[in-house]
Amino acid sequence: MEGKVIIFSAPSGSGKSTIIKHLLTKFPQFEFSISATSRSPRNNEVNGRDYYFLSIDEFKNKVADNQFIEWEEVYTGTCYGTLRSEIERIWNNNNIIIFDVDVKGGLNIKKIFGNQALAVFIMPPSVEELHRRLILRGTDSQETINKRVAKAAEEISFAPQFDVCIMNDNLEKACTEAETILSKFISQ
Repeated sequence: MEGKVIIFSAPSGSGKSTIIKHLLTKFPQFEFSISATSRSPRNNEVNGRDYYFLSIDEFKNKVADNQFIEWEEVYTGTCYGTLRSEIERIWNNNNIIIFDVDVKGGLNIKKIFGNQALAVFIMPPSVEELHRRLILRGTDSQETINKRVAKAAEEISFAPQFDVCIMNDNLEKACTEAETILSKFISQ
């Protein structure tokens, strides 16, 4: 194993992607790990930038070929995972990997990398606020929003297993807290 990794997990709509985008502007040595998924791209998503979009068969073939360090069927028929080639690509650039992954994937990555990894959970103020944010985001159907909200309570129950939990009830404050925590981690 090589460099350090930083794992961000949270229920959908918690603001983790927004916090990660902020951190990527503050820490030039961070590089985002692009996950693979079997779901279809949303309106503005680009293959190879937001995700590696694979058919379910392509995804399962890569699983069978041991090309993932971790993967999870997050929703029935929708898989997400981290390709080994993505880890190698970022470490070959001498960068620190930032992951934006589901809760179970985050804990799996933490197990793999141990002390090289910092696992950060972004906590939403409430499930109700999460529901409101997902509606305002306008990227998902009502059925998908309901699924994500129902899953949120289960995901929140995993928060104590993470190294750090950041409450995102104020985005600016959450970003500042994340900067402080990550500065300390990378200087160790």
